[in-house]
Amino acid sequence: MLEPWRTGRVVKIENVNTSIRRFWIEVSELERFDFKPGQFVTLDLPINEKKNKRWRSYSIASTPDGSNVFELIIVLLEDGAGTAYLFNEVQVGTELLLRGPQGIFTLPERLDNDLFLICTGTGIAPFRSMVNYIHDRNLLHKNIYLIYGCRKFSDTLYEEELKALTKKLGNFHYLPVYSREQPREGIATGYVHAVYDHIVRESKPEAYFFLCGWKNMIDEAKQRIMALGYDRKAIHLELYG
Repeated sequence: MLEPWRTGRVVKIENVNTSIRRFWIEVSELERFDFKPGQFVTLDLPINEKKNKRWRSYSIASTPDGSNVFELIIVLLEDGAGTAYLFNEVQVGTELLLRGPQGIFTLPERLDNDLFLICTGTGIAPFRSMVNYIHDRNLLHKNIYLIYGCRKFSDTLYEEELKALTKKLGNFHYLPVYSREQPREGIATGYVHAVYDHIVRESKPEAYFFLCGWKNMIDEAKQRIMALGYDRKAIHLELYG
């Protein structure tokens, strides 16, 4: 059943850097804003007369906590009308029309296989929600590999939180990889594909693959994972942009 449009109010904004912001939105008509980790909300922004040109969808970055507040993390896109509005017009107290939660990019009911969570940029959002949910609910799970592609060290989001989680959540492996940094000891450079390829070839686990990010990364990852012998049904996609 499709969720109705509701009014959300921005209750907090935090600048991560010049091009990325975190937005916390409260849905005051609900006591709880319930969602499954990996789902998204659609915002109806006043940027066009046509509805389908006003809608922008963003994965929820927070974990369900029983409250009516959720978090989005959004990157300012060059020539992006939606993100320009969010960055230039929206402030604490601004009301936004939204619909959600939506989407089926969610964890399987049983975490009986290894999880490969592969992302770039703000594609980290649904995976941050998932891994914290697994920890908070103390869910039984196998290995979880969060493989996070960034350009520079400064592009990494939620880094300290995710590093700390490796010490609290068993079998959780946080594996950032940087495409525009010089190689150094203990730092993976290049692209995400080499990281999961190496793990899979070493252990050949039964696994689910979740991919979130830009189209080029997802297209290449899908082809590589299938070439490694995995069925298309083991691969789940969430495309950004």
